Amino acid sequence: MEDEGTRGVRGTSADRVPGPAVPPPPSGPPRQPWPGQPAPGRPPAGEPGGSRPAPGEPPATPGAPWGGQPSAWTSPPPPPGPPPARPASPPPPVEQPSAGAPALDAWLRTPRPPQAPGVWRFGFTPRPAEQGEEVSDRSLLVGAVITLLSALLLWSLWRNGYLPYRLVPLKLFTPGEWWNPGTSGGPRTIEGSDALTVYEALLFGLLAYGCGRIGNFSELFRRHVVSRGQPFLALAAAVAAGLTQLLVWKETLPVVRPVLVLVAAVAGGEIYQSQTVVNVIYALIAAAVLYPFALLGRWRDLLAARKGAVTPAPADTASASSTVTSADQWPELRAAGWTDAADALTAEVRTGRMNDVDVARLRHAWTQATRSPDRLAPLAEAVLRTGGAAALHPSGDRDLPRRTARHDVLTGQVRIGRCADDPHNPYARRSTGIALDPTLLGTSLLAVGPPGSGKSARLVRPVVEALGLRALAGQAAVLAVGGAGAPVGPDEAFDVVVRVGNPASAHDLDLYGGTTDPDEAAAVLAEGLVGDVGSLDSRRAATVLAQLLGPYRTAHGHFPSVPELRELLDGTPAALTALRAALETAGHQAMLRELEARTRQAGGPGDPAPALADRVALLDRPAFAGFFATGPDARPFALRSLGQYPLRVRVDLPERGHAEASRLLTRLLLAQFTAITAARTDTTLFVGLVLDDATHAVTAETVRGIRRLRSVNAGAVLTLRTVDDVPEALHTPLLGAVGCTAAFSGITTWDGKRFAEAWGKEWVETREVAQHTVFADQPFTRALHALRKLVTGKAVTTDAVTVRQVERERWSASELAYAVPAGHAVIRLTTVEGEHAPPLLVELGG
Repeated sequence: MEDEGTRGVRGTSADRVPGPAVPPPPSGPPRQPWPGQPAPGRPPAGEPGGSRPAPGEPPATPGAPWGGQPSAWTSPPPPPGPPPARPASPPPPVEQPSAGAPALDAWLRTPRPPQAPGVWRFGFTPRPAEQGEEVSDRSLLVGAVITLLSALLLWSLWRNGYLPYRLVPLKLFTPGEWWNPGTSGGPRTIEGSDALTVYEALLFGLLAYGCGRIGNFSELFRRHVVSRGQPFLALAAAVAAGLTQLLVWKETLPVVRPVLVLVAAVAGGEIYQSQTVVNVIYALIAAAVLYPFALLGRWRDLLAARKGAVTPAPADTASASSTVTSADQWPELRAAGWTDAADALTAEVRTGRMNDVDVARLRHAWTQATRSPDRLAPLAEAVLRTGGAAALHPSGDRDLPRRTARHDVLTGQVRIGRCADDPHNPYARRSTGIALDPTLLGTSLLAVGPPGSGKSARLVRPVVEALGLRALAGQAAVLAVGGAGAPVGPDEAFDVVVRVGNPASAHDLDLYGGTTDPDEAAAVLAEGLVGDVGSLDSRRAATVLAQLLGPYRTAHGHFPSVPELRELLDGTPAALTALRAALETAGHQAMLRELEARTRQAGGPGDPAPALADRVALLDRPAFAGFFATGPDARPFALRSLGQYPLRVRVDLPERGHAEASRLLTRLLLAQFTAITAARTDTTLFVGLVLDDATHAVTAETVRGIRRLRSVNAGAVLTLRTVDDVPEALHTPLLGAVGCTAAFSGITTWDGKRFAEAWGKEWVETREVAQHTVFADQPFTRALHALRKLVTGKAVTTDAVTVRQVERERWSASELAYAVPAGHAVIRLTTVEGEHAPPLLVELGG
């Protein structure tokens, strides 16, 4: 019976993830073809008749996206022979834009300006400049009413002649014969009356302008009328315009007569003999009065909006608005001369047969192809043949089954929340979106918070989704590690799912990381087994393991399984004798010396072998029987393949029944990840590790490995319930090794103190107010002070304000422990280039 190379104990349940296909041995050096070239002899995925590769299955031909190299997913390779037959899967469905989301062409044209670290760039709009402290609505309204009443009183006194010398300025600039004698004498002639009319109109205009400025009517109008938007704004302006017209034509407001006097002075009084001219002047006055209210009410914009809603824009106008240089027109392909391919992709975008992942994948494939000009033609041909389904991910997936966060695949950002409107946050960052991307994750991220604070659902899950989308675009690989049932995504969102201790798991876990070097395997395995034991030297433990792994691999061609490794570490005579006999038969003298050295050192003081055997015994349990097996029949997943292929891998650990074993495996996976990524030569693929619970997984060596991740285009996301889950000696090194840190609500003051020290201090301006009692010397003043104290019950005091610059913690330990609301976190971000943002209070999911 065909079991796809897995042992019969695994079972063949329907929901299992199929194992990777076994490629035939290459007949020559593998060539590196264009990323989207289909396999010869079969239609491309997505076309009728094409078969969809199984999740996690690398292509088995040289024309596949990864070059058809021998699979590094499993270790060691299976024996030669024809691969098992697989049922054909239906072609991947064409993804349609989700309901309520912008169309793909509009999404492509949306600006994404460069911003500070962590700012959600999609459609970013800068916040208006900070204004001073606003006056309350009550004070604003009272000030406007008082100013209006004062202006009315002043105008009434002027009109009734109660203000002395009111005509003196006018008489200084007009002939004396126009006026009666005396400073209060009125006009004597018609010319004087006309001059007084114009003079009163000018004074009324100045009074109205001063009243508006002093009463702050513009702010009152903006706050209570403009803020309500249309059509209220237009209606309020129309009402005001009607009232003003009534007052103007009732001559309550001096407008009509001054205009008529000025026209007569310029054109002569004979002009009014024509009724048509009079009507035109009246019409101009009415239009001049209405014009300011039309501007304030934005009547033109309202009419244009209503007309546009009734009459839709023609299709050719909409298409003409997007030029050939816009993003949805694929300018990079047109610039290279592939106009037909660009037109095909443009049609795919306009008709909705592509999604955002397709766009990111094809752009990345084009960028990779431009580095090798011989790949451009095959890529263009595949685009013409399959459209948006060209250069597919080997799994055939074009999107995740479900997204729980907002993603911008072009920039690689995932939005995790928004900055709270809090004084701790800079004004420019308040209410802006907060997002993570590979430039931030490349410095690694440490999140600390108690259970239920939202680490898994609001941080880990979005990050895993973002890396999974980038993996589908061929730009990243992700390894998500957590307990069984951890909310990191469904099985369909991953290419490989390893369920440790579950017989239905389609994949095992390679304890040696897929390496063939005994020294490298021993170093990583020692770190995973006893790296958390402070009394043991991990280098000496690695030496002990190397003295056993090297001879065993030389004798048997593979590393020992868990039961065999336990017997060798325990020094079982039968196991050592059999290994020694195999080495003597094959004549491996160097390995015999290694084995003899281990035999001599066994049982000595400080020998780490018993501690290693005890830790290996945690994996030598009935629940894990045959799970970590090695040899020709074993099919474990090799972590080393993460650095070569855009894989999506999830590892489920049995935390409930085997907590210590789960911690050991987590520590081992972290050690393997840091060792494998540091040894990569091709760092174009971003590799991310997400540990949903890193309790007791961090060691001194892995902290040093985390520091090296940013230089090899990799990063790790670690979550802890408390910093005390890490040895005390590693608190400071760990916080210094990661570039991004997050303190969730509910942490203790001890954890808050460590974050406060790591985030440093800043200079702030403080104001100190000191009240001093006022002692009066004069009898009258002393009596007034006594009366005030009798009424208010307080002595008369004066305030002394002192302003100075002091250095304070950005967030104190008490604020982190008690001032962070539920559903919030304080996050500090740093990019791989060294640009950083201050700690920000973030509303998660906002």
